[in-house]
Amino acid sequence: MEIFIAGLTIFVLAVFVGFEVITKVPPLLHTPLMSGANAFSGVTLIGALVAAGVNEPILARILGVTAVALATTNVVGGFLVTHRMLQMFRRKS
Repeated sequence: MEIFIAGLTIFVLAVFVGFEVITKVPPLLHTPLMSGANAFSGVTLIGALVAAGVNEPILARILGVTAVALATTNVVGGFLVTHRMLQMFRRKS
């Protein structure tokens, strides 16, 4: 039970800090910020894969699989936005 409360505390703090950081970024910097954050999302994806693969109770595995899905969506979305941003700066032949 103590591990659950510690994990929940870390999760709530991470959500709060992430929300505060993102809302303070000007809209002009959101796309470059996303492209830089893809590296962090990759680390998150690896951590989610580890969490999904542990031999723990079913709830931990379900949360791990959910984390893998969300982290993958974040990585792919970040690369798509970065690709679109870079297309805006290419010269048209």
